[in-house]
Amino acid sequence: MSRRAKRTGSSGKAMSITAETAARPAFEGVERLETPLVVVDAARLKANIARMQAIATDGGVALHPHIKTHKSLAIAGLQRDAGASGVTASHPGEAAVFIRAGFSPVTLAYPLVRPEPVARLLTLAGEHGVRVRFIADSMTGLEALEAGAAKAGQTADVFIKVDVGLHRCGVDPLAETGIALAQRLEASLLTFCGLLSHAGQAYGAGNVDGIRAVAATERRILLDVRERLLRHGIEVPLTSVGSTPSLIANDGFDGIDEIRPGNYVFFDMTAVRLGIVGRESLSLAVSATIISRNRDFYIVDAGSKTLSSDLGAHSTGSGAGFGEAWSAELDRPLSVEKLSEEHGMVARKGSDLEIGQRLLIYPNHACVVVNLAPRLTLLDGGRASPLAIDATRRADASANAP
Repeated sequence: MSRRAKRTGSSGKAMSITAETAARPAFEGVERLETPLVVVDAARLKANIARMQAIATDGGVALHPHIKTHKSLAIAGLQRDAGASGVTASHPGEAAVFIRAGFSPVTLAYPLVRPEPVARLLTLAGEHGVRVRFIADSMTGLEALEAGAAKAGQTADVFIKVDVGLHRCGVDPLAETGIALAQRLEASLLTFCGLLSHAGQAYGAGNVDGIRAVAATERRILLDVRERLLRHGIEVPLTSVGSTPSLIANDGFDGIDEIRPGNYVFFDMTAVRLGIVGRESLSLAVSATIISRNRDFYIVDAGSKTLSSDLGAHSTGSGAGFGEAWSAELDRPLSVEKLSEEHGMVARKGSDLEIGQRLLIYPNHACVVVNLAPRLTLLDGGRASPLAIDATRRADASANAP
């Protein structure tokens, strides 16, 4: 679909998928499993995948989901089957797992500044017939990509990362750095694929209107940079944006070619507090058991090593605790107020649950919970099955070996 044919605004079709999901029993069968355990509800997971794919399809953009959220070949396969055009990874080891599995293209949305990992990834990609795309936001990074590509005897596709307000990585859109990088790319053996951004500041925007304003600013900045490059005679093949909140509450996709959300497969309490989804969309939770109790707290067997102490993406937590705990015996949630490594302290707030009862905890930040977990358990119609986390740090270490 051409840029002119793209629709604007969020997809109405996607919302109906979420509404249908709300009527289904969630996390059925979790009460029979040992704890602590990170569980995924299959129906909600598939509905979330379908929802974002509908947003991409209706907006006329290609979906390249960020797999750092789930690190799972099986979930990435569901995303690909639903219509995803590629995947995005956080670092070389993670990318290598998906290259070996044949996912293509793999976009490494992380600036590399040494040639060795570049050469390894390009060599691996060549062996598996996979296209890998890199980013750069400095001459140092660009020189590393050039040297790595030369060492591998290949060329490489490169996006220029633009800072659209998070102030983490990316060239200053008002400076000349992006033009200089693009000119260097044009003169090199590398291939300039376009402009890429991540509006992670959307997580701190507070509400849907604030998020939509962030999305509009991101798009405007990228289009302004593209126009400046065009005035210098440099064509910009693609513009690529990413962040789950700014895509759920998008401002339209005119001038945008790709989106790269990650968290949407699971969502979490950060997304709920922002107002972009309801709890009926949360497909990942931690099952825990009350192992002790006192006047103020239930003590559960899930602590910081399971839930993490993260309050939200990019340090944007609300201070509302470390997760929201639900029991079939209660009609309201309880707050996980304190964490030790292996213990969570859930505020009782006048409730009277017994030792041995189960709680289902929705975490603040699903991505970090997955990173800490040894595995996931998929719950589908009351049936439980293991769901591997393939791109673990152990896999990453072997991928990064010299």
